[in-house]
Amino acid sequence: MCGILAVLGCADWSQAKRARILSCSRRLKHRGPDWSGLYQHEGNFLAQQRLAIVSPLSGDQPLFNEDRTVVVVANGEIYNHKKIRKQFAGKHAFTTGSDCEVIIPLYEEYGENFVDMLDGVFAFVLYDTRTKTYLAARDAIGVNPLYIGWGSDGSVWLSSEMKALNEDCVRFEIFPPGHLYSGGAAAAGGGFRRWYNPHWFLEQVPATPYQPLLLREAFEKAVIKRLMTDVPFGVLLSGGLDSSLVASVTKRHLIETEAAEKFGTELHSFVVGLEGSPDLKAAREVADYLGTIHHEFHFTVQDGIDAIEEVIYHDETYDVTTIRASTPMFLMARKIKSLGVKMVLSGEGSDELLGGYLYFHFAPNKEEFHQETCRKVKALHQYDCLRANKATSAWGLEVRVPFLDKEFINVAMSMDPEWKMYNKDLGRIEKWVMRKAFDDDERPYLPKHILYRQKEQFSDGVGYSWIDGLKAFTDQQVTDEMMKNAAQVFPYNTPINKEAYYYRMIFERLFPQESARETVPWGPSIACSTPAAIEWVAQWKGSHDPSGRLISSHNESTSSSHAAGEHANGNGVAAAAAVANGHGGAANGKVNGAEVAVAVAV
Repeated sequence: MCGILAVLGCADWSQAKRARILSCSRRLKHRGPDWSGLYQHEGNFLAQQRLAIVSPLSGDQPLFNEDRTVVVVANGEIYNHKKIRKQFAGKHAFTTGSDCEVIIPLYEEYGENFVDMLDGVFAFVLYDTRTKTYLAARDAIGVNPLYIGWGSDGSVWLSSEMKALNEDCVRFEIFPPGHLYSGGAAAAGGGFRRWYNPHWFLEQVPATPYQPLLLREAFEKAVIKRLMTDVPFGVLLSGGLDSSLVASVTKRHLIETEAAEKFGTELHSFVVGLEGSPDLKAAREVADYLGTIHHEFHFTVQDGIDAIEEVIYHDETYDVTTIRASTPMFLMARKIKSLGVKMVLSGEGSDELLGGYLYFHFAPNKEEFHQETCRKVKALHQYDCLRANKATSAWGLEVRVPFLDKEFINVAMSMDPEWKMYNKDLGRIEKWVMRKAFDDDERPYLPKHILYRQKEQFSDGVGYSWIDGLKAFTDQQVTDEMMKNAAQVFPYNTPINKEAYYYRMIFERLFPQESARETVPWGPSIACSTPAAIEWVAQWKGSHDPSGRLISSHNESTSSSHAAGEHANGNGVAAAAAVANGHGGAANGKVNGAEVAVAVAV
């Protein structure tokens, strides 16, 4: 991951303005500690802080065309860049090995209609000095973050993180995934336009039969293409289904890749947890089976509490679940980076695509099931993508998420949702389609007891006392009197418990602008559901507890050691296991000023 900042159409071209933009760009240095660059053309500035993963010796940014009339700054991984380079052989003289350089010849050939040709994740800004126009775009799902703001002089600001523009813009918001934004002196019909328009966005129920080998092949391709790297890498491994499949496919195909020629075929895996936590044991079992070089990192509840303010600063959110889940991941990322690893693969996105959360067991029909998965995937950029990206880029570590590969999403979301649904009579548990696809007796990917281990709802993963410790700590920090006045102090997205209030206090001190608080989603949720899914069960409607304590589908096949029903989950990485959040009763939330109420997607 890198950090980009572009300021376009400034009335002030002075050295003082340049110095100010440099200062703002340096707030992103954690995302790109390897190099920095700034380009200026009149009142247009493009800056980048680079994390060098591909072509570290030649890919410094900004990037230019041959006569330096087109300039780009990008935070991205373009997995089909070699194919695109071949397409432009003889037409374009590439000057770096950067995968993002292909953006330039594509633009010169196709104008702004090239974005869907990119296979990867990205946020970029391109400026054309010939026409004095610019183009910005963000990847399909929003794996890479991007914000847009407007200055008092009419300038447009674009930044990987809010902290680089919040003090200089009169208003700002999240740049929507799957969109591009154009403007400038000669731009006609500029502004936002959606470039990503898959069929599933219409939320119409698909009828394509389940094809296990097609699903398996799409996922394996998604993992393999993400092994494009010129630096050491590893996998995050919690022992749950998603991260275990990522690790298994990586281990199986690593020998076929260029990365193996550079770094060998040994695969490093990483997990974090409190001493004795279940995910440590589960991850070790999978690591032993796969033969990875496994690293366990331990933290204490106090370690986590001490990191909360940094986590809120880097995540730029006051969402309770995101903060809880980000904190162990934030601590783990620092440890991983200290070992010289700069990139890891992780398992985010599976539960949203395949209906893996346990509340999906209660979907009344396949139509509602499919619509809920659509809503969840559309909201990923505000939750799991935000957490995974920002909690790790805080230490200059890049996370890649193969479940959110564009082609894999197409395959998963085109499937008749009847196959994804929980069906006790047919022996189908959550994510059965993925489990069955990788059930290979001849060349097993995982032991069957791991492959068919039921998803657990909440986080014992890093250690259940982590959540209890947070609740106890924040209960001491926020008085009852403070809670009585919460609506007066925080009239927008009012926190309904002390933990939420505590996080909100920190957020408001770091990001006091109205636009900042409007970037954070808020709303009722049961066990990571969207508000619409709460209608599935009458008992859920009156609950102010989003933790999933009303979810009972687990009980038949899991231990009763936690009477409240809060169990470990196997989401992508041990550090990011889903946990209860504290905003269950805060209906009528807003994001970017629009009335929405989208729940956590952890």
